[in-house]
Amino acid sequence: MPFTKLGLAPELLRAIEAEGYTQPTPIQTGAIPVVLAKKDLLAGAQTGTGKTAAFGIPLVNFLLKTQKDTALVMTPTRELATQVMQTMNSLIGKGNIRTALLIGGDSMHKQLKHMKRNPRLIVGTPGRINDHLKRNTLRLNNTTFLVLDESDRMLDMGFTPQINQVLETVPKK
Repeated sequence: MPFTKLGLAPELLRAIEAEGYTQPTPIQTGAIPVVLAKKDLLAGAQTGTGKTAAFGIPLVNFLLKTQKDTALVMTPTRELATQVMQTMNSLIGKGNIRTALLIGGDSMHKQLKHMKRNPRLIVGTPGRINDHLKRNTLRLNNTTFLVLDESDRMLDMGFTPQINQVLETVPKK
């Protein structure tokens, strides 16, 4: 099914086209309709198959259609978080969605400045996300879209306590 048949926001379709995406990959074909239907999804695919866009396209579509809801993407490493944020920003295109990247090793001052702008899309690592939760610079009470990217790797790396702390702060729904 082509992207144009998925009922996506026009500005997202323009961003998808600008990125050079023509047809969804198999992981995107399977995942995007499920996530657009607001169902939970656990999916796996090899590197380079378009997994980030598989969750990123419905995530950006959701944020474009809502006003106050927010989304959180957690990744195991700052390198992956940076890559995910680049993909998200390209999918947002000219859409009016403020973002923040919360990773260790990055300037806390810069992150605090981004957090004051009330971002609706947060991408980060579990440790730094929890740092912001403890500082009360991050509130997840409007978070209705949560992605645990490479969750198996996060669990293998021992992030279970940090993930659980984050899960306690997001709405149950």
